[in-house]
Amino acid sequence: MITRIFDKSKPVNFIIVLVITLVAFLLLQISVFQEDWSLNYILTQIGKFLLCLLTMSLLNFIVSKNNLTQNSSYKILLFSLFFAMIPYTLNNLDVLISNLFILLALRRIISLKSLLKVKNKLLDASVLIAIASFFHFWSILFMLLVFAALLFYSENKVKNWIIPFVGLATVALIFIAYHVVRFDTYGDFTLYVDNIDFNFENYNSLKMVIAITILLSFGLWASLFYIKTINKKLKTFRPSFIIVLIMAMIAVVVALVSPNKNGSEILFLFAPLAIIITNYIEVIQEKWFKEILIGVLILIPISFQFF
Repeated sequence: MITRIFDKSKPVNFIIVLVITLVAFLLLQISVFQEDWSLNYILTQIGKFLLCLLTMSLLNFIVSKNNLTQNSSYKILLFSLFFAMIPYTLNNLDVLISNLFILLALRRIISLKSLLKVKNKLLDASVLIAIASFFHFWSILFMLLVFAALLFYSENKVKNWIIPFVGLATVALIFIAYHVVRFDTYGDFTLYVDNIDFNFENYNSLKMVIAITILLSFGLWASLFYIKTINKKLKTFRPSFIIVLIMAMIAVVVALVSPNKNGSEILFLFAPLAIIITNYIEVIQEKWFKEILIGVLILIPISFQFF
């Protein structure tokens, strides 16, 4: 029954996903309840929720536009379920903004397959990732996606390899210019640089351990099938699927090195993981197995409410 609903992309599916995300968000607010429900706090929480919906819509657009999955709604269902499994990903405004910019950059990177306006797209992606790093510094590692795209789409043009550095320099100059005009100083980039931290004490809670174990287990299992199916894709589409896989690996590294680990840093993994697992679900022939798989992913966040 579940697969019958989400096998196709329907408006009702977006409503279901919206409700799942809203419930996860409200449960998070209860767990971190603040007695001082000021107007600023309420507006901030509404902004976070809208960012989540915007991110989900952007993911759906990127996937549909570039045929990264079939015409199903599993990717947004999975994305909302990931939120429900690790609700603290809904609570960090900086990470939410950073992840949004990374997805915007991914959109430009994947669109390079058309080989139209390559320089513009490379510059846009580099600038977007540089901006994302101001909100979460280690998201700068996603610049590797730009260089990966260059290997696939640049046609060995040396000039194109300079563009990512031009993008970084552009953002740096805007940063300096703003501080000169606003504060009469050149600004301090080191204030935005985070240390590498491998302290995982915050992951010691049972819910976090279960959620991360499930995500990684499903992700690794689905990745094996995902890698096998890449060669079956049309030649023009293969680089896009490889870039998604590289993005997932970078997201894992970002989560590992990020400081002040509270679960929000795992958000960067949600989009590529949703695409990879969706590709796996869509090739499963046994409907009963597909139902069980989706059912388990739905039951996990529900079960978290009982312990």
